[in-house]
Amino acid sequence: MSSGSGSWEQVVAIVLVCATTFAIGAMGLRLSRTTSDFYVASRAIDPRWNASAIGGEYLSAASFLGVAGLILAYGTDMLWYPIGYTAGYLVLLVLVSAPLRRSGAYTLPDFAEMRLGDPRMRRLAAVLVVAIGCLYLIPQFQGAGLALRTVTGTPAWVGTLLVAVVVLTNVAAGAMRSITLLQAVQYWLKLTAIAVPVVLLLIAWHLDGSPDPAAPDPVARHAISLTVPDTVTVEVRTPVTMTLHGTLDGHRVDGVTTLGPGTARIGGGTHVDLPAGAVVPEATGLAADDGARWAVPGAAEGNRNHSLYRTYSLLIALLLGTMGLPHVLVRFYTNPDGRAARRTTLIVVALLGAFYLFPPVYGAIGRLYAPDLLLTGHTDTVVLEIPRRLLPAPWGDLTAALLTAGAFAAFLSTSGGLAISVAGVLSRDLFPGRSGRRGFRAAAALVIGTAGALSLFPVHTGLADTVGLAFALAASTFCPLLVLGIWWRRLTVAGAAAGMVVGGLGAGTAILLTLGGIPRSGLAAALVAQPAAWSVPAAFLTMVLVSLATRRGATPATGRIMVRLHTPESLDVDRGETPPAPRFRARR
Repeated sequence: MSSGSGSWEQVVAIVLVCATTFAIGAMGLRLSRTTSDFYVASRAIDPRWNASAIGGEYLSAASFLGVAGLILAYGTDMLWYPIGYTAGYLVLLVLVSAPLRRSGAYTLPDFAEMRLGDPRMRRLAAVLVVAIGCLYLIPQFQGAGLALRTVTGTPAWVGTLLVAVVVLTNVAAGAMRSITLLQAVQYWLKLTAIAVPVVLLLIAWHLDGSPDPAAPDPVARHAISLTVPDTVTVEVRTPVTMTLHGTLDGHRVDGVTTLGPGTARIGGGTHVDLPAGAVVPEATGLAADDGARWAVPGAAEGNRNHSLYRTYSLLIALLLGTMGLPHVLVRFYTNPDGRAARRTTLIVVALLGAFYLFPPVYGAIGRLYAPDLLLTGHTDTVVLEIPRRLLPAPWGDLTAALLTAGAFAAFLSTSGGLAISVAGVLSRDLFPGRSGRRGFRAAAALVIGTAGALSLFPVHTGLADTVGLAFALAASTFCPLLVLGIWWRRLTVAGAAAGMVVGGLGAGTAILLTLGGIPRSGLAAALVAQPAAWSVPAAFLTMVLVSLATRRGATPATGRIMVRLHTPESLDVDRGETPPAPRFRARR
């Protein structure tokens, strides 16, 4: 199936999701009357509603599309992604959620200055929030472009522009109040969209004889006809005969061609016909697993892939990175108190666990019915492609439309949450002279425009991998700051700053190299593709050692701050001796 082979139902689904988003944004314009409404919804969100909103913004393009794409290519080892995404909230619950809410901070930079008493820490934290937010926004826009191109055949930038315009309009209209309502609705839309089609797909798979997806090689069960959207270099492990109309290795080809073991370069726009039973070539760099390597956890371990290191490093990033994601933490500031923050976290774990039951099913079924995505390298589209390949009309078109609606809800909700958190930091911390509504809206436009432009550049990672890199950066910077800042009295300004710089530079350099595809193989590639295993310990160790060496730099008010963080609100202790609240004024 070629790009742009979607149905009119999918186009209608996209229009309806965008229209609903606009409508809720207009409602939020009437609800948001104060600056506090814009930033933290006046700290009055019920835990159940707040948990739905967190699930709505947290389940991004990586969750809705990327996890299934990874499982299609690499198999059961990729189940660590949804496990890590969910379990990260348990770490957040135990170590951070309630003390952070009691701190009275509105953003991570607020907490950094409040805990350490130095405005320079606010600016350093603000820069890192912007970096993490933009890195997280990039795959949302890329996913939107990929999804819209799959449905309509339009260039990728059209989907990026559509999501950018909708998100900016909604954020500017009502900010946190309208986004909370929108994201809560979108969580249940995404859960419905991904769960309902699974029932139909499993019935169709059973009626087809329940074929085993763990075949030695991905094989075309039926004849496949597709147009390669972009020039791709494929790796051929088993000789395959196909019909090509286009370019192969720079030469014009029209007719039956046999590709032998090795690599071949298929030009963009080339039409490919694969006969039933043919082993599907794979895009180089994808290195998809097969047989037992795909089906058995840990079977892909070897010196070439260093998959054991990658798995542990990924888990470190996901478990510790959640607490450093600005769009997640800002949600805990909207709770009335610390107890509500803990309840919110518990509900989030349940909601995420329910959602992540379903993406693996799409990846496994995709091995049987969409192996050609391994050839094009567009494995992230497997969720959108499967229904019309497996289900008869009109069920295939209707379920594809439902999934398309869920995918766009994922792009919009996550992008909106990220835009709010990063714009709030930009307008209040980096440009404090423009901290009102106009400054907030200008910052949102800057953030969305920058991330949208960056998303148009090609990267050498999938959607879930790019989001994983954002987790690694968050785990290497804010995780040490929050854990040590909340639980260790002796943390100093110099120690915190040194640790965040070491972790940020280490993980940031690795991320830039990974996005650029350098290096491509070996241990060096594993170390930069998953940097958390070394960058997080380096950040923690630096903070501790430098703090011990600069004990005189400890904040004089540390004792009162620690009491504030760890004393339940029900005890009604005198909090008037704590340092002044962060620079914030609620204005009507």
